[in-house]
Amino acid sequence: MVKHYIFICLSLTSQVFFGQNACDDANSDLIYAYSHVKTSYNANNISHLKEYANRSLEAFERSKEKLKACGCETAFDMAFESAQLLSKVEAAETYEDGRFFVKRARDIAQESVTALDKCTVPTKDMPVSNNSQLSSLQMEQEKLKKQQEELKRRAEEINVKLAEQNEMELKLKKEQMINSYKSALSSNVESYNNTLKICDCISSPIKLQDNVADVSQKSLEDIKTYYLDSLKGITSNYLAQLNSCNK
Repeated sequence: MVKHYIFICLSLTSQVFFGQNACDDANSDLIYAYSHVKTSYNANNISHLKEYANRSLEAFERSKEKLKACGCETAFDMAFESAQLLSKVEAAETYEDGRFFVKRARDIAQESVTALDKCTVPTKDMPVSNNSQLSSLQMEQEKLKKQQEELKRRAEEINVKLAEQNEMELKLKKEQMINSYKSALSSNVESYNNTLKICDCISSPIKLQDNVADVSQKSLEDIKTYYLDSLKGITSNYLAQLNSCNK
């Protein structure tokens, strides 16, 4: 009889612990889903809106089975409804249509997190042991760890996008600089040749030689130096022809 009682107690304890773990895992998924659906709602284009809506949808789908094991029907129903709404975003043809579903899913997602919190709060009449408190702290620590990992991953994404943006801005700046210098050189070459022709001093036309493909790979400072040297070269040629004209 005593052994049978001990077995029942152990079984009940195992079920409670498993359910609590499921609730904690589901809570992490719901927080993850809510974070991404907020990012989706704040997106300024349909591509990013759909990308983060899909991430949120995946998190809601992961949470369903855990919410069933947790036994929180209210949170499960809300997760199910949010997933249904987000599943319609991918087929949306316009930004406004997609954002309509995302907004509704965002509001319900926030309520699902609150609903799960209510399910997992112990009643006042239930004593909490030191072991339970320790387990709760460990679970909270694990939850924070997952949130930190997600924030770190998002920070890395932002850094990559910033690096790409800086690279594109540098490329455009180089193109503008090269075009400006080429225009100035072409103008000078034309002016020098016209002057030499008028003065009947032209022995050989001044020509502009340039290799844009090579120059574009240089730094901004090297590009400037390259074109200044080119300008000095054609100017030197021009002056040399002028000086030899009177001889």
